[in-house]
Amino acid sequence: MGNYLLKQLAFAPVVLLTLVTISFFMIRWAPGGPFDQERDMPDDIRQAIEAKYNLDSSMPAQYWSYLCDLSTGDFGPSFSHRGQSVNDIIWRALPKSIYLGCISMALALILGISAGIMSAIRQRSLLDYSTMVGAMAGLSIPNFVIGPMLVLVFCMWLDWLPAVGYESPAHLILPSLTLALPFIARIARLTRAGMLDIVRQDFIRTARAKGLPEWHIVCVHMLRGGIIPVIGFLGPATAAMLTGSIVVEKIFQIDGLGQYFVKSAIERDYGMVMGTTIIYGLILIVLNSLSDVLYALADPRVRHANN
Repeated sequence: MGNYLLKQLAFAPVVLLTLVTISFFMIRWAPGGPFDQERDMPDDIRQAIEAKYNLDSSMPAQYWSYLCDLSTGDFGPSFSHRGQSVNDIIWRALPKSIYLGCISMALALILGISAGIMSAIRQRSLLDYSTMVGAMAGLSIPNFVIGPMLVLVFCMWLDWLPAVGYESPAHLILPSLTLALPFIARIARLTRAGMLDIVRQDFIRTARAKGLPEWHIVCVHMLRGGIIPVIGFLGPATAAMLTGSIVVEKIFQIDGLGQYFVKSAIERDYGMVMGTTIIYGLILIVLNSLSDVLYALADPRVRHANN
């Protein structure tokens, strides 16, 4: 297992460097520039600003300069937020996005696994069919539709919850639910499929023949094997949840990293786009590696294959 983890970590710098390189050149080759919206700027002032931010150098020179700054942990200045560095903006906005993502993931795991277990142990019942129909609906409806619907019902009709902002825990209920619903549906389906595959195994029949309580069989024997597909899904789920939080933060006006990413992409704020891309990439690399390790720990076949 130690060798497997080392292999995962050894590829992380290569993946990150590839991400940095592709993002750096794509954002600069895209039409437009960071100061194009300031139409009345004289040419001499524009040239002075471009020299200040090293934009008058050749592309390879800019790339090398950015890598040198990045090696010290400096993401550079923000072009659209004058007087602020990218580091300051990221460390101010990132905790809000991580907090929202953690709440949403916890909600998705708790509700999704619970729904999958109940559906599996009541196979072909009304509960099973209702759960799977709800899961299909959750997978089919995008979060930019779910979010406004929840606001309409719980904020405007019932007046139970605030619609936008980040001032109190109540403000996070609808955003986290909006972000979690599609993952609740997928986790429920994966849990159900995994447990139905385990329930037919000989050791489950042996456990029942020994007279073990049903709750013990479900929670200890069935769930341990049935949850393996969910563990394998955690990496891609995290990636999808991070990209989905960009839309959710925009809908509910949460001042998280997703808001800055969208705005900086529109305004061609090179430093902010690169900084948010690198942070997202780091989070995904770490969480995907952890997901692979957890999958190997849960499934002995994978663990032995990697040793």
